[in-house]
Amino acid sequence: MRILKLFSFVAIATLLITSCGTVKSTTTTNSVKEYVLTTATDTIVPKLGKMTKEEIQAWPHMDIFTDSVPGMSLDKAYTFVKNKKGEIVIVGVIDSGIDIEHEDLKNVAWINEDEIPNNGIDDDNNGYVDDIHGWNFLGGEKGTSNPEQLEMTRMVKKWMPKFDGKSAEDIAEADKEDFELFTKLKKIIDEKNTSASNQVTQYKAVKDMISKANDTVTTLLAGKEMTIDNLNAIKFDDQMLEQGKFTIMRIISSGDSVDNAFKQLDGIVDHYSNQLNSQYKIDFNGRVAGDNPYDITDTDYGNPYVIGSKDDEMHGTHVSGIIAAERNNGVGMNGVAHNVKIMAIRAVPDGDEYDKDVALAIRYAADNGAKVVNMSFGKSYSPNAEWVYDAIKYAEEKDVLLVHAAGNDGSNIDTEENFPNDSKDKIVEFADNVITVGAMTRHFDDQLVASFSNYGKKNVDIFAPGLEIYSTVPKDEYESIQGTSMAAPEVAGVAALVRSYYPNLTASEVKKVIMDSGIEFKKPVVKPGSDSDKIMFPELSVSGRILNAYNALILAEKISANK
Repeated sequence: MRILKLFSFVAIATLLITSCGTVKSTTTTNSVKEYVLTTATDTIVPKLGKMTKEEIQAWPHMDIFTDSVPGMSLDKAYTFVKNKKGEIVIVGVIDSGIDIEHEDLKNVAWINEDEIPNNGIDDDNNGYVDDIHGWNFLGGEKGTSNPEQLEMTRMVKKWMPKFDGKSAEDIAEADKEDFELFTKLKKIIDEKNTSASNQVTQYKAVKDMISKANDTVTTLLAGKEMTIDNLNAIKFDDQMLEQGKFTIMRIISSGDSVDNAFKQLDGIVDHYSNQLNSQYKIDFNGRVAGDNPYDITDTDYGNPYVIGSKDDEMHGTHVSGIIAAERNNGVGMNGVAHNVKIMAIRAVPDGDEYDKDVALAIRYAADNGAKVVNMSFGKSYSPNAEWVYDAIKYAEEKDVLLVHAAGNDGSNIDTEENFPNDSKDKIVEFADNVITVGAMTRHFDDQLVASFSNYGKKNVDIFAPGLEIYSTVPKDEYESIQGTSMAAPEVAGVAALVRSYYPNLTASEVKKVIMDSGIEFKKPVVKPGSDSDKIMFPELSVSGRILNAYNALILAEKISANK
């Protein structure tokens, strides 16, 4: 199906794409300007020299042909549609929670007009009480986070009573496959716990060392500025203090501050502590929704608290800002798409999501008007994958495009497991409404692909900006982070733009537009997950291309006009 899905579009593509990779098309009938879809980049010289902080923050929106940076040509895209009227598109964001009170998101949050707030009644009879902005499938008190186990931990926990302490000779033939997987996963969990414990100890010690050195040199400087020269003039007989001083010097020389270094160290310690205390902890139970997560018919659970914890969770807020942070409002940053309302669907804990929650979240989005759904999450094991497959098919029937992050393991997901997906055997797709996205950098050379990004000639559809991505985080703040989680919402934003201005295109057609309009890079890149191995960029995805909003709108215009 992955070959057929492109073949089914070949008739249109042949008409539109010339041998040199360009297509000419006109705008609406009241315009005489001619727009050219250009995908070939053989003559592009990558941007040289250091980029400013502001340029790096804006790079995903830049234009490869004028800026020599492989952004999505967003300014050109908006010029193309400036005289057109678009429709509002609801974009569902299935994630950890969204700060819909954020200064850059509060005006783009979806509001369920058929529901009366806080009256305890399901006014619109959709099965969800008071779902004004979406739904929280994780449950829990308002403003709280949801730590959770990884799926492999839950699987080991389930099998512990049956397999723990036994050898292969004790296991019935029918159970041997499960026993082998149990043994494999139990070993991984034990190793991860040991590693996480060591990391917590190490980084706590580093912070303690820096803290003691910082207190000491601050006293010795007696009000003098903490510069490299002033620090270098201080000598300690104590080896730990001397090492701490040199660490502070490295922090300062990098342009950072000691206080920010402490925050980063705290974040690292929290990360590994979460692994110890929940993700890899076999006897942990993080489920607070009050349901049976292994019964897909048990649907009466959750609540309308879609924000989650503003202190502990930022992923969904960052993703939402990439898609639709209010444009040109004088604060923060611009999202990819206007004419968008973000439907907040909280289903991703700090750990692995439950298949049941994902399946019901997709169905919720499809039933309540979303035409694009961003899914920046994933896992390696999915014991109830069929529930999600059924939900994907349901979304296809409702003409909903699902945008999924490829994952951050630097792996080939043509051979490695990665859920959710749209192919049960990694070869044949059972639906044509899922687009899977890999992450790329701002470097238009052999460093183009993010080293962490998953890839796959059959199972990753396109690459999009996913490194150094500046966006919203809770409490009216902004940060730059990276991941395929950031690349997927860039695609979701472009999909929303296309669906806004060309609503007669189906989800499948929008997917093909995005894939076929991407810019090309027919050169070798460093293979994700390796230090120096090279691979031709087109071998890393189905399309072999990079997201481009401007080209997508041009191609969408032609296809829409011919329908």
